[in-house]
Amino acid sequence: MHAATRYTSFTLLIFALATGCSPRSQKPGTPASGVSLHILGTIQDAGSPQLGCRKECCRNIFLRPALDRKVVALGVVDAPASRSYLFDATPDLPAQAQMLAERSGRDGTPDAVFLTHAHIGHYTGLMYFGRESMGADHLPVYAMPRMRSFLTENGPWSQLVELGNIALTPLSNGRTEVLSPQLEVTPFFVPHRDEFSETVGYKIQGPNRTALFIPDIDKWDAWGTRIEEALAEVELAFLDGTFYDGEELGGRDMSLVPHPTISKTVERLSALPWSERNKVHFIHFNHTNPVLRSDRPEAKAVEEAGFHIARFGERFEL
Repeated sequence: MHAATRYTSFTLLIFALATGCSPRSQKPGTPASGVSLHILGTIQDAGSPQLGCRKECCRNIFLRPALDRKVVALGVVDAPASRSYLFDATPDLPAQAQMLAERSGRDGTPDAVFLTHAHIGHYTGLMYFGRESMGADHLPVYAMPRMRSFLTENGPWSQLVELGNIALTPLSNGRTEVLSPQLEVTPFFVPHRDEFSETVGYKIQGPNRTALFIPDIDKWDAWGTRIEEALAEVELAFLDGTFYDGEELGGRDMSLVPHPTISKTVERLSALPWSERNKVHFIHFNHTNPVLRSDRPEAKAVEEAGFHIARFGERFEL
């Protein structure tokens, strides 16, 4: 058995033993049959443990890495079309692509990658499609105009384009990509630190349910759409939960890393009916975020309020 297969199978076993069969998701190892969404990672760009961290949240994990601490990515399996897709290309891409292959019952790479923006946890995994690694052949990579320019004009990413490892595929704000009769994807702008590219979220529409994916956003009030209205249009929402509150970074200027904290989002949405709150799954956790541990009171408070903490390996039917 290939080493990557053994590693991913062991990861899935650990997840299954830890969580059992959640009423929100099917058994992680069950091959997908319809259109399904898979949580391939939940951690903020720099990972967990994070370089330079000497706090308790990271100290022990450096010595004993946690197998479920992967950088945020979603996988979508379209079984009727025999296709699978990655949403964001993270530094953990090899293990995530292998996990997606096992979930889809297929060998090889995803059929396409959809990028959200040019921050390190969301696109740098593209390097594994290059000739130093698998040497992919014109793998479609969906990206917005500034994101495409960034990849085309800056090495080493430009080499992926020049050698035909990836084929940049245009996206437009609000324009739906019809991937099959049972799967559509629509990108939309969200406000974020756009130093090198735009930032988008995605609406992922299956035959029965639609999911919202917004791993990064500066603040809900800066978005042109009210989050309450966006929730009303979907059945699942995977939302920016980078920080639990504003105290995690020990005095660091939070204006330099703006994100809506989980506690503020919970407060804002607390008046919604349970059916709306139940759609929300927080994701993209900083290594300091206490909700990474399900036994912490912060995690329990979020779930008691009717929301969810996204967990590595979860699967949702669309």
